[in-house]
Amino acid sequence: MIGSSGEGSGIKKSNTINRRMFIFAAAKAVVFCGIIGRLFSLQISDNKKYLTLSDKNRLRESRLPPVRGEFQDYFGNRIAKNLTVYQLHVVPEQVEDFKILMVRLKDILNLSNEHMKELIKKKNNQKPWETLIISENLTWDEFSKINFYLHELSGARPVLTVGRNYPFKNIYTHVLGYVSEASVKDIVGNEIIKQRNVPGLRVGKTGLEKALENELIGTNGIQRFEVNAYGKRINQIDFEEGEKGKRIQLTIDTEVQKLTHELLDNKAGSISVMDIYTGEIIAMNSSPSFDPNLFLYGIDKEKWKEIQNNPLKPLLNKSVSGLYSPGSTIKPIVALSALENNIISPDLKVNCKGHKHPLELYGSKYHCWKKEGHGYMTLSNAIKQSCDTYFYEVARLLGVDKLKETAKKFGLGDKVLGDYFNEKKGVVPSTEWKKRAIGQNWYLGETLITGIGQGYIQTTPIQLCLMTAQLANGGYKIYPKIVLDKNQDSLEEIKLKMKKKTENNEDDRKSRFNSGIFFDDDSNKYTALYRNKENVNFVLNAMFRSTNEVYGTSFSSRIEDTKYQFAGKTGTAQVKRITEAERELDLDTNQIPYKERDHAWFIAFGPYKKPRYAISILVEHGGSGSKTAAPIAKKLFKLVIDRHEIREKLKTNNSVKI
Repeated sequence: MIGSSGEGSGIKKSNTINRRMFIFAAAKAVVFCGIIGRLFSLQISDNKKYLTLSDKNRLRESRLPPVRGEFQDYFGNRIAKNLTVYQLHVVPEQVEDFKILMVRLKDILNLSNEHMKELIKKKNNQKPWETLIISENLTWDEFSKINFYLHELSGARPVLTVGRNYPFKNIYTHVLGYVSEASVKDIVGNEIIKQRNVPGLRVGKTGLEKALENELIGTNGIQRFEVNAYGKRINQIDFEEGEKGKRIQLTIDTEVQKLTHELLDNKAGSISVMDIYTGEIIAMNSSPSFDPNLFLYGIDKEKWKEIQNNPLKPLLNKSVSGLYSPGSTIKPIVALSALENNIISPDLKVNCKGHKHPLELYGSKYHCWKKEGHGYMTLSNAIKQSCDTYFYEVARLLGVDKLKETAKKFGLGDKVLGDYFNEKKGVVPSTEWKKRAIGQNWYLGETLITGIGQGYIQTTPIQLCLMTAQLANGGYKIYPKIVLDKNQDSLEEIKLKMKKKTENNEDDRKSRFNSGIFFDDDSNKYTALYRNKENVNFVLNAMFRSTNEVYGTSFSSRIEDTKYQFAGKTGTAQVKRITEAERELDLDTNQIPYKERDHAWFIAFGPYKKPRYAISILVEHGGSGSKTAAPIAKKLFKLVIDRHEIREKLKTNNSVKI
């Protein structure tokens, strides 16, 4: 019995062991099958997925800043170009210990405590995954140093990017504007900037840089590279070059632009030079200016305050955005309007008696600038000697509404260069305008002062340049441009179209309109702005006399050499009402407080026998136009005419190449 019991117990133990071995073997088989299945899944089924994840961990892709297009002047000189810039970027969320990294960078780059505080503040105000730019403009030595220590700077990323450079500094500031780091407003307001934005992207803030942003910005390059387990780059795998922004050529001549800058040195004002046929802007300078290179990496606070608080307003582009009373430069248009509307004849005589016998109207006195008076004046002499009394009478007979029609035709009261700049339209007043804008009736006395360029009338220097150009070309509409159009009409084509306008008189144009036969778009160009061409010629001759005959207001600034000879009209625009007591003092300009001095104007065209260029010159608070503005024209016209020959040669060579 005892033996039988022991044998049964052994059999049970053996069965138990066998079951356990089976279960263990089965478990091993299941685990093994699971491993095999998982390996199959990893190697075969999910191969692409994990290969992609592996590559993402091993490979990096970086979008590079787009390369900005450059600006050239008329002769192909680069006036805004690109430079290679070295920067250091950090993405905070990719850094193990931000504080330790910053301490190390401070030591390597000798960063100031103030700069460190600004970086910490900036980091706290942005998202962890947003790039923090530690330095925007590293020297080559600093850039090399960072790369040398990069193995211990986890999260730091040296970046090779593109920066803007303006080689002529403040010469072109108000034309080109400047670029600076893209703001939230820039990114939200422009879809192209939004698509191509990368940390540190520079975009146009003012001038042509801003207006032509979409053409200049270029496309992003793509750089792909391999990194090790610490994220350090070990090999570049691929590089996809972005498309450079468009190169834009301007109509401006840098040599003339530089001279305009020199002529306005230490003055507030504007000089504009325009081709009277093509409308090309040869120079457009506003003074004072500033160096746009200061804005590329963030301008110093003190320097920014200095520019902002400068009473001469260097931030204002006076050529297109400054509004001024035109003073006596309006008189050629007043004369033309009166002749065109058959209000007066050139022989109309008016007796100017000076200060002691002013024109009185409803209790107000209207003086001529000349104390002893001009005596009896005809229209031509009144333009030549700029007699205010004569033009009070002409304006009274003409009326402000007819004057407005002529002034608007010749370019006043509207933008000249379209939407390239923050350009002001100005004001050419009328009876309807005053009622609408001010809610008051128009008074006759306001017509009188409008006739000498005072009162409500406000113009920009570029408008007066266009007005002069359209007078000088014989009275035809032109199309001003500052960006070179290589497909524009040639001078010969423009003159031919203008000639056709002269041959097709007003009655012919009316009969075609009434019969339903319209001019096509091309023949509508260069419209004649006059009714009688002789009226335009009369005004041009009077402007010649004003500069080239004794008693003319700009006679002292004349050039006798016919190659450079020009015709012009001075203007002196009051900035405050002059009291009787002040008039009696008869103070020199330098005895009057700067802000109370008159603005000095001069408009001109030349060379007189074969006109090609028009200019407008403004010197803020310069006093007399004849003493301050006209002498500038004498220096300017010589260079403009000399450069004309070089300009024409280039144009001929380009035509031959085409």
